[in-house]
Amino acid sequence: MRPKTSTAQLSRAELVSLSNDIRLACMRISRRVRFESDRELPPHQFSVLARLEGTPRTNSELADIERVSAPSMKRTTSALVELGYVARADDPTDGRQVILSLTPAGQKALKRISRHRDEWMLSRFEHLTDEERELLQRASVVLSKVASK
Repeated sequence: MRPKTSTAQLSRAELVSLSNDIRLACMRISRRVRFESDRELPPHQFSVLARLEGTPRTNSELADIERVSAPSMKRTTSALVELGYVARADDPTDGRQVILSLTPAGQKALKRISRHRDEWMLSRFEHLTDEERELLQRASVVLSKVASK
């Protein structure tokens, strides 16, 4: 999409084109960060570690948050338990439930992988001009606003 030089509002067609361009760019960046920045854990396992950071949860809660089936989440969390990244504990209020939380090893893995992802992004920013970096800084605020709605 070509940038508008005036302050006139964008037409509906221009907004549709812009929304498509932004959506595709965000999807591509997200995919590349997830799959190229680190090979330690598959993206779905990393996502579960991030969901458990500071907040123990049940498999059902995690399945709802991640929008996957309960059996699928149970397989994911079982793999993380085997790796030593997640601990299981009986729910004191409901004996049928298990509470999952990060272990110290899980916290370290989460930080390590996050750092790798940040470094991957940083390496892409090194090739940008100061003006482009400034624009991204402003755009990050707007994209965060879009994502929170």
